Amino acid sequence: MAECPAPGTLYIVATPIGNLEDITLRALRVLKEADLILAEDTRRTAILLQHFDIRKPLESYHIFNEHARTPALIRRIQDGLTAALVSDAGTPCIADPGFMLVRAAVEAGIEPVIIPGVSALTFAVSASALPSDHFTFHGFLPVKSGRRHAELERIAADKRTAVVFESPFRIAKLLAEVSEIVGPDTPLALVREATKIHEQILRGPAARLAEQAKKVNWKGECVLVIDARDSAARSDADGQEASSEDIVTED
Repeated sequence: MAECPAPGTLYIVATPIGNLEDITLRALRVLKEADLILAEDTRRTAILLQHFDIRKPLESYHIFNEHARTPALIRRIQDGLTAALVSDAGTPCIADPGFMLVRAAVEAGIEPVIIPGVSALTFAVSASALPSDHFTFHGFLPVKSGRRHAELERIAADKRTAVVFESPFRIAKLLAEVSEIVGPDTPLALVREATKIHEQILRGPAARLAEQAKKVNWKGECVLVIDARDSAARSDADGQEASSEDIVTED
């Protein structure tokens, strides 16, 4: 039996990263029954709500106003408001707003209800054909070159699979940096436009993808999966995952 949203509840709701059919039935029900939907971008969320004929009040909640808005929102929830937080796409708190509100809710004695669903992170890990028994998530790397290089050096030293989000405007630069810092033979999987019409997954060594990237006018958000294990670790793998020779680029 489906639970009914109780007064004074905060829901954290995952929404599609592209294909609108990826939303769960539970997420739709919560969005329909909530008193208020908090959205990273109300314009983008309005498209989703219109598609599913959901008519609920929308208020913005994003990285530029979360410090100011969080205390008042917590008080409203304590007073009986049922609120649902969504990001532009995917799961809130994963390289998206939400952590501050969840932390404040827990500190106020409000247990957030998580409505799980699609995430670009889990999509990329599953699609990468790279080892996923242990991996690290780095979100968006720093823009400043010094901090960015330091983070890539940490990924190289960690010697595990790493997942990085990147904008299309910096993906060619990132691929070149990975080839230089982590190593030209490092196996990569680059996921672009996941679940959308122009979904694309490129697999291969860093140097080859970096060279190919110079010829591409990149569009759409990208996720890069980096197999940062050294060659000895790869040769000792149990054979369940593809070797770098098995990984091909999909043109």
